[in-house]
Amino acid sequence: MRSKRFFQVLTIAIAVFATLAFSPAAFSQSCALCYTQASSAGHRMIEALRSGILVLIVPPTLMWLVIGAIAYSKSNQFKRTDQTSGSGSDW
Repeated sequence: MRSKRFFQVLTIAIAVFATLAFSPAAFSQSCALCYTQASSAGHRMIEALRSGILVLIVPPTLMWLVIGAIAYSKSNQFKRTDQTSGSGSDW
């Protein structure tokens, strides 16, 4: 039981490390038109662009975190227990 938890934590740690290690490649793929518009814009436009990016990223991320938390909390709900009701059925 303890080794199973260790492997789960190890898997999560590897996934986080891979995400952080390969993220600079994702940042380098910017749109040339977006770059020229943002560089020629004023300070207020740049702040609006940053706010817009956050508005587009934060809600889906929070939704997936909530879905993941619900799935994790419900993961043991339908597992078969060792105590049978005596009915003889396997489901």
